[in-house]
Amino acid sequence: MADEADQGGDPVASTTRTDEAPPMSSMTELLERWDDSQLLELTNHYRQRLEEAIQEALENVVFVLAYERYFSEQEYKRVIKRTKRGSCAAGSTLLLNLVTEKEPQVRKLIWKCFVKMHHLLPKLEELLKAMGEEGSDRIESFKAIKASLEISAHLKDVQQKHKETLKALTETLSVNTILMKEKVKVYQLLDRYAELTIISTLRDRTLVEHELLARGRDHEEWREEHLGGEFEKFRTDQLFPDILTSKSKSGSSSAVAGVPGIGKTTMVQKIVHDWATGKIFQQFQFVFRFKFRDLNTINCRVTLRELILDQYPYFGNMLGEVWKKPKGLLFIFDGLDEFKGRIDFADSRRDTEPQHQCPDPEFRCKVSDIVYSLIQHKLLPGCSVLVTTRPTALHLLEKAEISVWAEILGFVGEERKEYFTRYFEDQTVAAAVFKHVKENEILYTMSYNPSYCWILGLTLGPFFTQTHRRGPQQVPKTITQLYCYFIYNILKNHGREIENLREVLLRVGQMAFTGVAEKNILFTDEDLIKYNLQPSQFLSGFLMELLEREDSARSVVYTFPHLTIQEFVAALAQFMSPNRGDITTLLIEAHGMTDGRFEVFLRFVAGLSSPRSVWILEEFLGKYPHQTICRVIDWVKEEVKRRTGNTGSEAGKRSLLNALHYLFESQNPLLAQQTLGSVETLSFSGLGLTPIDCAVLSHAIGLCDTIKHFSLESCRIQCEGLQRLRPALHKCQELR
Repeated sequence: MADEADQGGDPVASTTRTDEAPPMSSMTELLERWDDSQLLELTNHYRQRLEEAIQEALENVVFVLAYERYFSEQEYKRVIKRTKRGSCAAGSTLLLNLVTEKEPQVRKLIWKCFVKMHHLLPKLEELLKAMGEEGSDRIESFKAIKASLEISAHLKDVQQKHKETLKALTETLSVNTILMKEKVKVYQLLDRYAELTIISTLRDRTLVEHELLARGRDHEEWREEHLGGEFEKFRTDQLFPDILTSKSKSGSSSAVAGVPGIGKTTMVQKIVHDWATGKIFQQFQFVFRFKFRDLNTINCRVTLRELILDQYPYFGNMLGEVWKKPKGLLFIFDGLDEFKGRIDFADSRRDTEPQHQCPDPEFRCKVSDIVYSLIQHKLLPGCSVLVTTRPTALHLLEKAEISVWAEILGFVGEERKEYFTRYFEDQTVAAAVFKHVKENEILYTMSYNPSYCWILGLTLGPFFTQTHRRGPQQVPKTITQLYCYFIYNILKNHGREIENLREVLLRVGQMAFTGVAEKNILFTDEDLIKYNLQPSQFLSGFLMELLEREDSARSVVYTFPHLTIQEFVAALAQFMSPNRGDITTLLIEAHGMTDGRFEVFLRFVAGLSSPRSVWILEEFLGKYPHQTICRVIDWVKEEVKRRTGNTGSEAGKRSLLNALHYLFESQNPLLAQQTLGSVETLSFSGLGLTPIDCAVLSHAIGLCDTIKHFSLESCRIQCEGLQRLRPALHKCQELR
């Protein structure tokens, strides 16, 4: 691209007039007079008009910027690609994003370039004239706004104390370790934090299956198709507009969604840390962070003042002064999906009925009314609010006054590799683990999620260390095998610290199963006692590894490190129960739930019927009841047989695919032969298949005798998926 530009002469010179109009001369003088921060403030203020102006000749503009070496060749191609796949408006937005990310001196040179091109772009010429006439007045206005946000000297002391407190609370990241003497290893946040991909919108999808599978299944395919096209990567500092250039007087509310374990809470920690250290959001004088799981424990009416003083008592009687400048306040509420209170943004009665109104920070209200009033700008109008949630709770915010919506996609591309590089101190082990993960499609698909990466790192690390190196045939290949080794490592390091290990794990598993059935991930001391688990037992390493304890000023809650660990322990309990004669009924009932809550649980149940899975944990848990294993195998057999003959609808094809996942997890060649050996036709036409689905299909077909008809029409299979299918396709006589 650059070479082509060199052959065509100076594109800027060829597009400029020999006699620059007086308004443009004054604009050039103003550019020299404005400092870096002032120019950036003006860019943000006039951004919408600037984007519209550039759209008129977008390709010419980006070509000139690339010719002048202000844009790299890669940036040039990104803008062109975005324009062709999206629109000129999308390309113009990306171009301005790239400009604002440049070094100050480069930004000023780009503005001078815009001035030279003014006659090519009528709207740009109008904008530049307006900036020449209004710019200095705008700068004075910005100064006045900044002055209005200045705080008194004694409030600055409190602000400094607040920043120091938040910095201390957020500068480290605690990581559970099951292979070391200490349960938790503490790292510097900046050393361990791996950047996540965030997009500036929410994907339109109804999740009817397990939400982790839904996001994992199409994650890479979706990224390749859309990231950099209609959806652009989003920085956390873009969650709120600059207070100097925002035209809104009522503040801004933003929502960030993401599946469990994707990094919402760690992202919030990073935001708070960056604010406390002066990196982002300096338009806010104070940032207050709350976790919904902590707010659950407040059962009485309370004031916003009390909520803040409960966590930050050093504000004392200074909050009255803090309320006077609400535009300088940011409230963060983390984990809406965990909140047990009811917040109905569609209920207009909240704005009229006295019992729901929360007019000021000193007024006693329900916690739900305080949160509602802040988000809807009824309380402290002018403040900003950030809410994080799982996708399953997004419907609660449909009628809320949310200005910015964003979704965390997790890791994409090299970001996965970066996680393992940061996770392991030994880079040889890091490279070996990542190589194994990348070569195993089942595990690689999981690794878009930071929590999955944590499980992968904990479990796979020992297989690749010099002192514990084992044969490659023993490295986990299915998710059931992976989680078996995860539990095995806990038992190996802590299992002998507790009596009746099998019985205790069974009780934990029963509690976990109830949680899966009721969509509950938070447990209290009362829940533990209900299942004969004494809270004092958490002094032992075993239970401390299996459940995480979180103490707050008001309560104690327990969670499994990840939802899938809860699901695995729930499945494990079904095999350890001595009276599990009704497991077939349980499986049928669980499979009948159409919202996907039992989908991963069922895969684990099928996987635990595998001899290898039984062998891994036998050392500590003894043998599983043979009758239970046989009944699970029979259920998988019947399920696969039933589904192979019912693929006329998309739902039928999806059910068959799920059944094949059960078969894959079981790793039982004889079972596969009995169920698929005589199958002559397999059709998945019209069903989107990802690499992980293709890996499962390849495994299934490889165990069949011969497939006469195999239909993959309109399955949108990527190259990676075809590579997974290739080894088994020779068994298909007719492929569509």
